[in-house]
Amino acid sequence: MLYEAHGTESTHAWTLGTFRDTKGDNAVRHQNTVFHTLLKHLPWGEFERLVEAYGADEDERGFTTKTQLVAMIYAQLSGAASLREIAAGLSSHQTRLYHLGIGPVCRSSLADANAHRPSGLFADLFATLVKQARRGLRRKFDDATYLIDATSVALNRRSEHWARFSAEVCGAKVHVVYDPEADQPVYSAFSTANVNDITAAKAMPIEAGATYVFDLGYYDYAWWAKLDAQGCRIVTRFKRNTPLSDAEERYLPQDTDILSDRVGFLPKRQAISRKNPFHKKVREVQVRTDSGKILRIATNDLTAPARLIADLYKQRWAIELFFRWVKQTLKITRFVGTSENAIRIQIAVALISFLLLRLAQATQKAVTSPLAFARLVRANLMHRRDVRALLQPDPAVPINHNQLALL
Repeated sequence: MLYEAHGTESTHAWTLGTFRDTKGDNAVRHQNTVFHTLLKHLPWGEFERLVEAYGADEDERGFTTKTQLVAMIYAQLSGAASLREIAAGLSSHQTRLYHLGIGPVCRSSLADANAHRPSGLFADLFATLVKQARRGLRRKFDDATYLIDATSVALNRRSEHWARFSAEVCGAKVHVVYDPEADQPVYSAFSTANVNDITAAKAMPIEAGATYVFDLGYYDYAWWAKLDAQGCRIVTRFKRNTPLSDAEERYLPQDTDILSDRVGFLPKRQAISRKNPFHKKVREVQVRTDSGKILRIATNDLTAPARLIADLYKQRWAIELFFRWVKQTLKITRFVGTSENAIRIQIAVALISFLLLRLAQATQKAVTSPLAFARLVRANLMHRRDVRALLQPDPAVPINHNQLALL
């Protein structure tokens, strides 16, 4: 038998493979499911405070915010692509829902909760988890470098009443500030697709003294001046037709992909009706990429080596890889709701799920690839396994050494 009983009938504890008396010293520690282990990384105390602050459970009708959150995280980690699939998947593990601290998940209840529960609660939970994750994932806290970008998500016609971009397209945007050192987002915002990237960036918090790397979507001299006033280093790109007046050439070493390094002033106006408040000198470093393209990199750092500036801009590719990973591994390309509130919740929970995977992966060393680890978690999500030993044989499945082998 898979389970064996030991000891008296008075006090027993089920464990993976054995059932032993907890009164004795021979009791075996209970093994949680992989899903339960990941959920332990959530700041549940702060979550309860947010539920109370938002009044999210005042009209729960038997379906709590915690059940909703766990169900939506399950959808992200399991790959469930519809409300029916989420409900059916969790129902198939009904006996283990109690240990997750949730009740039954009904498709209609989950749909109603996603449509009406305040999405701000989930966004605030993500922000809280970000702070917790940074303490565990970042190796050093000085010289922080942040990458800023946005990614578009396509929506269907049922969202056109709030997300129409054009006659043919409905969509939204996810704006992210990403920490490549910790491999995690540190800030996220949501908007409809017709909101310019720079508009969203102006609402982002600024960390004084940090380095910010971004592309042409954030081409705004006034915003650059705001970053500069906070002591931040800016690394971005000049537009092709942007002149640099009173430019001073600098010495460059030979045989390098850095073509020029010079210092000068931006135009006095960014547009006919917009004066440029950035009156300080800026620097242009021209580099040739591996494909032969020439980039004009702009920075307000006049002293760092040109190679460092070029390498910082090249690091921007990491946020593109992050967006690709999230879209391929989690669920932000197919949505289980059509309202703006439901879309906001699903995106916030996707980012929360990413952080849970990163925190869980950091507890082990056997699987270094984030993609491979995510796949192992998906395959073992509701199994009673140690997250640190997912590559090892499942101890719950006995190995039959007498089984015939095909040669």
